[in-house]
Order: sequence, then C-alpha cells, then structure tokens
Amino acid sequence: MSVVIVGGNDCMVCQYKNLCKKYKCNAKVFTQMSGTLKNKIGTPDLMILFTGTVSHKMVKCALNETKNGTTKIARAHSSSISALRIILEEHIS
Repeated sequence: MSVVIVGGNDCMVCQYKNLCKKYKCNAKVFTQMSGTLKNKIGTPDLMILFTGTVSHKMVKCALNETKNGTTKIARAHSSSISALRIILEEHIS
C-alpha cells in the first residue's frame, strides 16, 4: 500500500517512514511546499494530511492532485507518531 503524508515536522520524516514500513506501506513525506509537489504525489492508496503543520495552499494542491476517486484521505490536526499510528490502524488493518 502506498501512503503520502503531507505536513508534519522535518525532524520526524524518518520516524514517519519507519512506522509506515512496520505496517508494510511505502511512504512519501512532504513537509514543505515545493514547486514540483504536483508531479511527485502520484496516485497513493492513502493520503494523510497533518493539518496543524501545513499551509492551506499545500492542502489544496495535494487534494487537487488526488481527485481520481480511489485515494482515501485522512486528516489529523496533530503531527505526532501516535496520530499517524491511529490513522494507519484504521486504514490498514
């Protein structure tokens, strides 16, 4: 299963990816807005938006790229490991 995480803290990227590996997911993490965000998201199975640490513009851009209808969207205000674990438990298990 492929997962895209939008938002979060820069220092937590490795921890996000390691937790996703434990759930047998391939993860891409975007903590900063980059000009090529449109081309890098692709068509993930699950997109996680950490709304507390991401700009409205970045959320809008990410949601526009996943309008294919097959991507599940999960939102969490907190960008902690436990918030990510809860989302993965809900959508992966």
